[in-house]
Amino acid sequence: MATIFSKIIRGELPGDIVYQDDLVTAFRDINPGAPTHILIVPNKEIPTVNDLTNEDERTAGRMLLAAQKIAEQEGIAADGYRLIINVGKHGRQEIYHVHMHLVGGRPLGPMLCR
Repeated sequence: MATIFSKIIRGELPGDIVYQDDLVTAFRDINPGAPTHILIVPNKEIPTVNDLTNEDERTAGRMLLAAQKIAEQEGIAADGYRLIINVGKHGRQEIYHVHMHLVGGRPLGPMLCR
């Protein structure tokens, strides 16, 4: 069964896409945690980071380069931003299609709450 992200990538569900190429797609989070909150997703369905293979190396690298480009186009590169990938149950991954959150646009505070 296709993930919600795959349906956005294929245009079956609406999404505010800010970047797309042959390997990755990026779109605005529908429940943003900061002024800029964008999800960067491989076009290929990969459930978790633990499921990446050597064949996915180019895609994983493209996610980082896309984040760099998007941060620049969103005007947050100079002040900084955070990239977050949640993995599995304890990492609080909610959708099992690898995705990276690009978050910024204001000071973000500490990484983890205790």
